[in-house]
Amino acid sequence: MIEAPSVSRELAEARQRLLRPLLSDAIAIASCDPLGTPPTPLPEESACLSPNAVEKRIREFAAGRAAAHQAMRALNLRPAPILVGPKRAPLWPAGLTGSISHCDSCALAAVGLAETFTGIGIDVEEDTPLSGNLWDSIASATEQGWMAAQPDPGRAGKLLFSAKEAAYKAQYAISGRFFGFSGMELSFDMSAGRFTACFTSDQPPFSGGDSLKGRFAIGSEVIITAVEIPRSELHP
Repeated sequence: MIEAPSVSRELAEARQRLLRPLLSDAIAIASCDPLGTPPTPLPEESACLSPNAVEKRIREFAAGRAAAHQAMRALNLRPAPILVGPKRAPLWPAGLTGSISHCDSCALAAVGLAETFTGIGIDVEEDTPLSGNLWDSIASATEQGWMAAQPDPGRAGKLLFSAKEAAYKAQYAISGRFFGFSGMELSFDMSAGRFTACFTSDQPPFSGGDSLKGRFAIGSEVIITAVEIPRSELHP
């Protein structure tokens, strides 16, 4: 008897399809169900986990790495270890750049060749309202004004949060710099499914006023955001 895919696996695959048009075809994407039994991470990856890691963290870590390995195979590459950096960001193998994100019911990964892309950032969040007590932490006055003008300000806030996460991941691959939510101010074209993330201060090699372009999609109970930075657009 062939086992039917789990509901969460079907959701993970639906969300992978949602992510696909947000990134260039040259970027490979994949998904994995953290509620199932993800493949065991490579030994070097497993060594990055804290011995005190809880089951949920272990499953999310394994699912994220499994999705990234699947994306590597889509690029006709043998899966290689993705270690963990000092700020917990993935350390991609030489010649690759990418991003991993997960929510309770799916893990997504996007991987591209470093000769073509200098930074990739993706984020997936449950499509639920952002708590009002977090608005001041993640949104500027201008951004909160935009949120208030949307049909559902709380869900707009979750979109803003996700888009900032994706933009931050993409720039971090280049700058290696950590900054808070005030480091970028975002604007959205809701009808086109696009957003612009503008740096509010210098984050070398980015200067205040520089911007990154991103895309978003909402469906299958999630919000997905993505930013890619082609090498051709890297600052000198």
